[in-house]
Amino acid sequence: MNEHNIPLIQSDAVLFGILAAILGLVFWTHQHQAKFWKKFYGVVPALLLCYFLPSLLNSFGLVDAENSKLYYVASRYLLPAALVLLTISVDLKGIIRLGPKAGIMFLTGTLGIIIGGPIAFIAVKAISPETFAGSAANDIWRGMTTLAGSWIGGGANQAAMKEIFAVSDAAFTKMIAVDVIWANIWMATLLFMSQRANKIDTKTGADTSAIERIKLKMETFQTENARKFNLNDLMFITAVAFVAVGIGHAFANWFAPYISNNYPALNKLSLGSAFFWLVVISTFIGVMLSFTKARKLEGGGASAVGSVFIYILVATIGLKMDVTQIFDDPVIFLIGGIWISIHAILLLVVGKLIKAPLFFLAVGSQANVGGAASAPVVASAFHPSLAPVGVLLAVFGYTIGTLGAWFTGILLQMVAG
Repeated sequence: MNEHNIPLIQSDAVLFGILAAILGLVFWTHQHQAKFWKKFYGVVPALLLCYFLPSLLNSFGLVDAENSKLYYVASRYLLPAALVLLTISVDLKGIIRLGPKAGIMFLTGTLGIIIGGPIAFIAVKAISPETFAGSAANDIWRGMTTLAGSWIGGGANQAAMKEIFAVSDAAFTKMIAVDVIWANIWMATLLFMSQRANKIDTKTGADTSAIERIKLKMETFQTENARKFNLNDLMFITAVAFVAVGIGHAFANWFAPYISNNYPALNKLSLGSAFFWLVVISTFIGVMLSFTKARKLEGGGASAVGSVFIYILVATIGLKMDVTQIFDDPVIFLIGGIWISIHAILLLVVGKLIKAPLFFLAVGSQANVGGAASAPVVASAFHPSLAPVGVLLAVFGYTIGTLGAWFTGILLQMVAG
């Protein structure tokens, strides 16, 4: 690397300070009473800025995002801790009583990804056949399997597809760029829609009574147990969260190699992935704690601390984005745009037919496309108490992600000839 390519910011400690400053600035302006900021955040979701502003550091070459360890730390330590804290007061029975529409919208989102990939491949091949000449078509469809893995389950499923379909590093890198940019554009759209959820649900005639019931129940619980934050509460919250993370890593680091070595066929279902087990075990611990007195930690700020961890994760995800890459290979990005559009259109059509609330559409989509990192964030954009719904659906997404992506890969292989 020559001197002209050396990023300005090389220290993760310095970079973390800058990300903290960005998050602080966003939240400070978001709560500001000035008319400009009220109008600004009436159009631009605060969460979108938490993704976009860090991405500028990478897009302009100010940081070396690939070699930064911040995302790894956030995803392996803060994310599982957040999953525990966001589910520690979950009303599991209430979520089940949300009814079948939540599940229908989630599976509709999965179906949109499965059929959307082959359709996008065929459409773009018809538009630009020269792009698919020779071995290029082989690289493209194989690369698309990793995108299917990410958009149905998450990073663990994406990595599994890379191995299963022998995806080249070059194709994988392109698909990561497609993934990050289109997934965040779609999430920004959902966040924009979330601010108008009441108007949209009224217009479509959606029944939101089940959602309102769980919101009311969670609000009542939080009010009854609310108290002024103190050091004891925060230390207990920290202890519970990171003891759970430690347990999650301990079991994940044992389960994953054991399954990989003794039952290699199960790797196709992500069961050989340590990250998969980390997410599942952390969420399981959080749900189990919700049946104990530990749920009272919500009154001491458990979900607030969990949300802080999520927003730090969001900033590190944004740091990996390079918005300029959309101009490098427009045909590949066109595939991603058509693909995510099919997913969105199918959700909108089915949602209208069954009169599903916008919340089910948004969370059902993000439990697929965004996974455990963004599904609870989008859910909390509707209401903070709804974050656990996103967490649980995202975990379900992990469990079927590799199988769904594998089937998508088979369909892509067929249409590619």
